[in-house]
Amino acid sequence: MLVKTYGSAVYGINATTVTVETNINAGVNFFLVGLPDSAVKESQQRIDAALKNNGYKIPGKSIVINMAPADIRKEGSAYDLTIAVGILAASEQIKAEKVSDYIIMGELSLDGGLQSIKGVLPIAIKAREEKFKGIILPKQNAKEAAIVSDLDVYGVESIKEVIDFFNEKIELEKITVNTRDEFYSKLNETEYDFSDVKGQENIKRALEIAAAGGHNVILIGPPGAGKTMLAKRLPTVLPPMNLHEALETTKIHSVAGKMGKNTGLVSVRPFRSPHHTISDVALVGGGGVPQPGEISLAHNGVLFLDELPEFKRTVLEVMRQPLEDRIVTISRAKFSVEYPASFMLVASMNPCPCGFYNHPEKDCVCPPGVVQKYLNKISGPLLDRIDIHVEVTPVSYNELAAERTSEKSFSVRERVLKARIVQEKRYEEKEGVHCNAQITSKQLREYCKIDETGNQLLKTAMEKLGLSARAYDRILKVARTIADLDSSENIETTHLAEAIQYRSLDREGWAG
Repeated sequence: MLVKTYGSAVYGINATTVTVETNINAGVNFFLVGLPDSAVKESQQRIDAALKNNGYKIPGKSIVINMAPADIRKEGSAYDLTIAVGILAASEQIKAEKVSDYIIMGELSLDGGLQSIKGVLPIAIKAREEKFKGIILPKQNAKEAAIVSDLDVYGVESIKEVIDFFNEKIELEKITVNTRDEFYSKLNETEYDFSDVKGQENIKRALEIAAAGGHNVILIGPPGAGKTMLAKRLPTVLPPMNLHEALETTKIHSVAGKMGKNTGLVSVRPFRSPHHTISDVALVGGGGVPQPGEISLAHNGVLFLDELPEFKRTVLEVMRQPLEDRIVTISRAKFSVEYPASFMLVASMNPCPCGFYNHPEKDCVCPPGVVQKYLNKISGPLLDRIDIHVEVTPVSYNELAAERTSEKSFSVRERVLKARIVQEKRYEEKEGVHCNAQITSKQLREYCKIDETGNQLLKTAMEKLGLSARAYDRILKVARTIADLDSSENIETTHLAEAIQYRSLDREGWAG
């Protein structure tokens, strides 16, 4: 008897339906074909033990299982339940009438229990697109799949429940999630706040500007000045995610297996902080079985690189293209996948190996030329993509001991949101441009015009401070954001003057 059951394979952040055809005839062979990997081939032993421990068995006949389309590699253990249900239906141990109405996925334990799987959200979206009645999957993943409306989602704990459901002995409970309630309930959840940081008002101002315009930022200062503390609080002042951004972010985390148990939707902007020993593949994504890297897991959020010069140069250089295009393509011989990578880069670094160059109280003990060599670890093209450079100075005892409370993140976020709304309206006809940091050189001339006084100020600054040519565009973009925060239609001289301050690393002689 021939029976078709349906599973799903995830490539990139999208799913492809896999048809599992099970045919049982006279004989004693077991064939599993359709380009399965080792984990899929090993399913025979897991299924055999799971069925025996629940009072069923794999029939001693010739069994041929084909996983179509046969030219796509099937990977992982998530097809255990799909194959098991196909064998039971083809051997008439369960009723076969309803099995083709559902996408069935899950990894089997030897006792018949089900383990959680990856990529559930893309699988559920594909199931709805292809008009399946519902999806049967492990209970741990049910809440994530239930985000998708107009699809019956059944979370099960063991294969026995699935068998009894198809034999009409029990009714499975549908899992429902109100997506909007789920989204709004966690929208403002955060353990950090800008008010936790004592002093550093100028750095908070720089981060507010960075958040308002979507600018990349680098913080330079001695150890203990508060660089990491400030960076961790940046997501709290970014505009809240909309539902589309939340779904896109959840898909990436689902594919990477980063969703917690019984988690539905990622509604808080991600903050990723990889260690400086990370490899280039782990950062941008890839591997034998391509997986999203840290830059994709930071999509719609913040990627924080602490101690930037300590990262391997090859690791930093592979970020250049994703920073520009906001997407990363992983190519292999037979296929290629794309992962979104629209993130804000926040980097921090010491000014020199000992950490005390330009320190107001402590002396730098680095030999001549070492400071410049240390800074040269960061290439010009990468630095070119960072709009704001800020020097972080140590906080004095008086500021640390002061009882005065700082401004809360909520107040800063309101100003940021107001500036972002202005930018969304300004660039509504420009595809792929949502904030000032994303505008091209051509658009820069259109939206960042300055008067004669401003021109003279910028010319003087470039000559006196020895600013590089690449600083010119960056200053104009940042000045445009400062003007938006100030609710000003035009870029004023004061806005330009503040933007010029945020180009520390471009100044000639900064490192001696």
